Amino acid sequence: MHGLPLISLVFLLSIVRSLEAVSLVSRSAPRARTWSDDSNPPGVIDATDGELEIANKVIAPDGFIRSATLAGGTFPGPLIKAQKGCDFSIAVINNLDDPTMELSTTIHWHGIFQNRSNWADGVAFVTQCPIQSGDSFRYRFNAENQTGTYWYHSHQKTQYCDGLRGPLVIYDPDDPHAHLYDVDDENTVITLADWHHNISSQVLPPFVPDATTINGNGRYLGGPKTPLSVVNVEHGKRYRLRIIGASCDAWHNFTIDHHSMLIIEVDGVEIIPKEVDWLQVLAGQRYSVVVTATRPVDNYWIRALPNRGNQTFIDGLNSAVLRYAGAPERDPTTQQRPVAIHFEESQLHPLDRISPPGVPELGKADVVLNLVPTSDRISMLINGVAYRDPPAPVLLQILSGARHPSELLPKGSVYELPRNKVIEIHMPANDLSPGGAVGAPHGIHLHGHNFHVIRTSANHTPNFIDPIRRDVVSMGSQAQRSNITFRFVTDNPGPWILHCHIDFHLHHGFAVVLAEAPQAAALQQNMAVPDAWNELCPARVREAASLFNSTGRFNLDSFDITAQSISTNLSAVPTLSDPSSTGKTSSRIDISTMPPIFSSLSALSQGGALPSISASVP
Repeated sequence: MHGLPLISLVFLLSIVRSLEAVSLVSRSAPRARTWSDDSNPPGVIDATDGELEIANKVIAPDGFIRSATLAGGTFPGPLIKAQKGCDFSIAVINNLDDPTMELSTTIHWHGIFQNRSNWADGVAFVTQCPIQSGDSFRYRFNAENQTGTYWYHSHQKTQYCDGLRGPLVIYDPDDPHAHLYDVDDENTVITLADWHHNISSQVLPPFVPDATTINGNGRYLGGPKTPLSVVNVEHGKRYRLRIIGASCDAWHNFTIDHHSMLIIEVDGVEIIPKEVDWLQVLAGQRYSVVVTATRPVDNYWIRALPNRGNQTFIDGLNSAVLRYAGAPERDPTTQQRPVAIHFEESQLHPLDRISPPGVPELGKADVVLNLVPTSDRISMLINGVAYRDPPAPVLLQILSGARHPSELLPKGSVYELPRNKVIEIHMPANDLSPGGAVGAPHGIHLHGHNFHVIRTSANHTPNFIDPIRRDVVSMGSQAQRSNITFRFVTDNPGPWILHCHIDFHLHHGFAVVLAEAPQAAALQQNMAVPDAWNELCPARVREAASLFNSTGRFNLDSFDITAQSISTNLSAVPTLSDPSSTGKTSSRIDISTMPPIFSSLSALSQGGALPSISASVP
């Protein structure tokens, strides 16, 4: 067994944790951040020169004891704190030693564009080989003008479900919303996460979590009454809460009893302030909200109701505490009130009011992709192909001089995109149809970019004026007739993975790689990758990649490539019996080098009439 509900030990643990007064906000008087601060409190890492140790540790975030995979020895991992424009330099040290879980690792910096630093994106077998146990690797990059709320997590199999996830914030000394709040520091960062009592490799469909944790504390049904996280506030002050959807699967309906929230940031993008009573927070999504402490001094429930699992607040499940200074230290007795101000993603608009690129009409981008997700008994698929880790990272294949972009592995899951073009992606929800992508809503995340959400899951009217920009969008459900549409520009060469952020779905194949301007990426990254990056891949893998690029064959046997060093799943992946479910090609331009699901390449690049798009796009 990997965990035991040892009540006596948990009781002692509860006493210790109670004495520690588990809290999200220190008992000292809150204050606004000053930019002269140059020291970090415990649990905070300086992004410019940090170390992140990855190790196994026995923890009990909800009172159930199990081994976990942690960053910095805590769940969630320590806050990585940066300021706008700083150079990130973080050494990841792999000291994993629990053989029941994955021993190699990577760190993905979720939401960071990695412009000119694709090698540092941290995706196993897309942008790097994993860091093996006993080794270390230093990630170096600059987030340039990005600011706001982000997070980091493993991108190796389902490892982050075992605990390897933590917050990352880039503070802006010239924040345009600074006048709206008084307190914004490391103590007002809130992570929402599901938690499983089994190790991730033993969690089976439908992947129901045992508990919800808020900043690493929670309770499970029938378990001990462990301490909950507490947000301490002072009456009359305004708090910027940075809410991070750090779930492995579940999304959460986030509310604070008797308090509304003013949304000011979405996935690192400042927005026109929007007041709501609740938030839908999918895995990977982030929101900054301002909460004003003007209610009577008391304790108030913070609630994060999951879409699956124990959907109750009895005995403090799925909850934390908002505690005013002067209130007694006990669980709240407040009741939920009816929702008056609803959350609707299509009503969120960026503060800069930037319009989407390209012709303001559906289907008239330079490239239009119809990505149709489906599922069978063992896999999640996009356009009939389940993504599987290639035998060598896609970036390594590109740098080794790939013979042709269409031959990049994994076959059928890598789509070449031309440089500096407007890309439009449609993803219809089909979870109620036979063979559809079950487990909706799926949070779709694109690496290397954020995108303009022209059509949200709940609003079918395209917005070409001022739609929200973000990097994780809900696909919604077939019951809503959802068919999300988003656009971005290919101005960041490199292989970028697009995937469902339900980590179990990604692991089962719900992903594609967008190979953005491969030739430009090769020129750029050849000058950028450090020697240590090459050394992450065993020499035999590098040799096999070179041979593949000259012969078109990846000979595993001759290089003795084993499962310990790479994924060897090169067998044919399951496909759908109905080929009509994939998109269709319609273009006068030669796109023989591209997968057939490209529905159009605009004739803007060569003149002439715009070809019609696939009929599957309404």
